[in-house]
Amino acid sequence: MKMAEDLQDYTIIKEGEADILMNVKNQVFFNKAQVNNRDLSIAVLRTFISKRQEEHEAMLSRRTKSTKKASEKDASGPAVEEASTGSALDNEKSNGECEVHEEISQNEPCSISEESVKNTEGNHHGELKPPKVLEALSASGLRALRYAREVEGIGKVVALDNDKASVEACQKNIKFNGSVAISKVESHLADARVYMLTHPKEFDVVDLDPYGSPSVFLDSAVQSVVDGGMLMCTATDMAVLCGGNGEVCYSKYGSYPLRGKYCHEMALRILLASIESHANRYKRYIVPVLSVQMNFYVRVFVRVYTSASAMKNTPLKLSYVYQCIGCDSYHLQPIGRTMSKGSSVRHLPGFGPVVPQGCSDCGKKYNMGGPLWSAPIHDQEWVTSVLEGVKSMKDRYPAFDRISAVLTTISEELPDVPLFLSLHNLCATLKCTSPSAVIFRSAVINAGYRISGTHVNPLGLKSDAPMDVIWDIMRCWVKNHPVKAQAPDQPGSIILAKEPVLQANFARAVASLSKAQAKKVARFLPNPERHWGPKLRAGRQITTKHISLLGPEAVNGHLNHENSEETKAKRPKTGDINDPTSSS
Repeated sequence: MKMAEDLQDYTIIKEGEADILMNVKNQVFFNKAQVNNRDLSIAVLRTFISKRQEEHEAMLSRRTKSTKKASEKDASGPAVEEASTGSALDNEKSNGECEVHEEISQNEPCSISEESVKNTEGNHHGELKPPKVLEALSASGLRALRYAREVEGIGKVVALDNDKASVEACQKNIKFNGSVAISKVESHLADARVYMLTHPKEFDVVDLDPYGSPSVFLDSAVQSVVDGGMLMCTATDMAVLCGGNGEVCYSKYGSYPLRGKYCHEMALRILLASIESHANRYKRYIVPVLSVQMNFYVRVFVRVYTSASAMKNTPLKLSYVYQCIGCDSYHLQPIGRTMSKGSSVRHLPGFGPVVPQGCSDCGKKYNMGGPLWSAPIHDQEWVTSVLEGVKSMKDRYPAFDRISAVLTTISEELPDVPLFLSLHNLCATLKCTSPSAVIFRSAVINAGYRISGTHVNPLGLKSDAPMDVIWDIMRCWVKNHPVKAQAPDQPGSIILAKEPVLQANFARAVASLSKAQAKKVARFLPNPERHWGPKLRAGRQITTKHISLLGPEAVNGHLNHENSEETKAKRPKTGDINDPTSSS
């Protein structure tokens, strides 16, 4: 009877191949909208496992070739010594992500974990151990259960939480999901920071998905990942990362954000710069494979390597941003540069400033933000592999439509162009009618530059064209589509007062539409239901003030459930009134 009463307090939630029992009292955090996050993580994890295997086989192949060459030359001691040295160097350079000097050979990156390599030394088949995954903030354990049940070839999944109710819920859900979950998933009550610090270079994959900022977990997370392992990290404090509280962002991430149309991409780049900064303290560096802004959060997938020499290239990947306060012009100031002389490379501070005191287009002042990650935030080969994997297993992703749309858009982005412009903002500055995206794209392409969309904003345009070319195109557009006169001190008036150096050609270019646009593939989908966004933190009491966040049905249902419980608690037990032993 008690069991039946207990089950009334739970609802069964199914996502993918996992089922969880969720308490209706909001004791443990769960957000339905994060299905996009979990599906994308599973897709990347599947790709990581396959690429990890490919890298291991390539390393074994190089070892076999070097051993054969050594045996052919001579079987004497010096020759064997030389072959082993060559094999070690091959192993060290198997990552292929960076070029390093031969004289610096210690602590070089490896494309797979050192632990996995050691375990295969005595193995005649040279098989990798299944990857070990850490979900540092597990709550109900849904993500860990989906990893264990849906990702083929995965090893142990360790789910942590420092909340007792969450750990109890996770353990209950592990049992509820049967033998596969019981054999692969283990739940612990622990502080994730302490656990990761006490388990250095132990996990092939570390997943951070906190409620809010991940900043306090980054230092321990980059130490817990094996060489060549994957760090997955979510940040939901978008108000901070997008410039709402610049000073708070600087204290948490070490970068100052700017408020602009590109603020969500800047949030991604600030998070990457912060992770790189934490990794550098331990002679490590990151290689982003996929960085996504979706719904109300940003999510990055990076591989972590160890190399004291490759770490020196970090200043080349970071830049400050100068944003004009009058128009949409922005410029990047790289922190570092290199100078080659023969076979040696010198690392030097970057040249600057890249901009004068006043904007060369409208004469207004600049705001300065950063530093941010200005190197590519995606690996296009990875993006293609993940997208192909998702399409081949369409039925196994509950959020297939959304993640395939996002991945398709990312696959068409210019990888080497940081941030983006908004065509509507350009037109707002000039107070002119907006050209269609196809016409504007064609003008940029006809001028000899590249242009693409961005997954962050359906109206955003990435281009390697300098700002003076962009404004010249807009001046030519305004000549054909005149505007009303403005005050002479307005940015738009100052820009239009200059004659265009470039004569724009608005004839439609073949590449003005991307492949997805030409095939009319959906790239930006609406939310599947109302109130699809962040949810209330676990443990907080739900009241009528949360209607805008959760919706009236959810709030009213919860309040009705609470009222019925109170009524039951107040109702006297049967026989209490006529019981002669009861006190009056």
